Amino acid sequence: MNDSLPLPSKHWPEMKPGWVWLCGAGPGDPGLLTLHALNALHQADVVVYDALVSAEILEWAQGAELIYAGKRGGKPSAKQVDISLHLVQLAQKGKRVLRLKGGDPFVFGRGGEEAQTLIQHGVPVRIIPGISAGIGGLAYAGIPVTHRDVNQSVTFVTGHDQSGLTPGSLDWEAIARGSQVIVIYMGMKHIAQITKSLMDAGRSGDEAVAFVTSATLEHQSVVETTLQRAVKDVKKHGIKPPAIICVGQSVLMRQVLDWQSLAAGNPPRNLDPLGKGCPAESV
Repeated sequence: MNDSLPLPSKHWPEMKPGWVWLCGAGPGDPGLLTLHALNALHQADVVVYDALVSAEILEWAQGAELIYAGKRGGKPSAKQVDISLHLVQLAQKGKRVLRLKGGDPFVFGRGGEEAQTLIQHGVPVRIIPGISAGIGGLAYAGIPVTHRDVNQSVTFVTGHDQSGLTPGSLDWEAIARGSQVIVIYMGMKHIAQITKSLMDAGRSGDEAVAFVTSATLEHQSVVETTLQRAVKDVKKHGIKPPAIICVGQSVLMRQVLDWQSLAAGNPPRNLDPLGKGCPAESV
């Protein structure tokens, strides 16, 4: 155990030989790593990590073997079944294994598949959630996924399925009608089809859309547009995956809640972006 953590070692779980800890590394900023994840990095013999895990986070792995697993859209990666079985093999050798994934492993991170394979092979597992990019990444962009003046629902969807196509099981008409705010993971490849599906289902072409790339990192970039202009603006600004896409009025809140711009000394663009005339809370 490592006493450099904020509490004495007796308060932290021990990673035992033959165990796999399946852990979310958050959206990118090392400061958003959980304490349990940091504890795991201090104890692991092997860290199997995805492409979106930063080098700064891996520096906390104290003498562990680092194994790159890829898993980034559009880039060469090992097959998921091979990664899962490799985790089994490492654990069966008595290694203390940390499987480190960007965001949260159970939010479009295939963590459920890996955990299922491990348990089927009798490998003990600990699950450590992480901050999902669809929440933390948007927060760094100044976009709240919920706001009392905007929405009482939010839907998280993935832009592609196992075949790499837009998921055939998604009912875009129902999503368009039923969710005030839609957060889309891995949707860049099919953004033209996604925006068309939403507009065909009744969403206004003038509805606000934001693309957040390199979320929470120093070179984070945010492009604000609309459903109608989204495809053109993706090309205009050269937006590349990975990116989080947010559709809905909550994007407008960035005009007042772009806290990184405020910290740099820039005034808010609009204190009343929804045209409500007063804030939700009165003092």
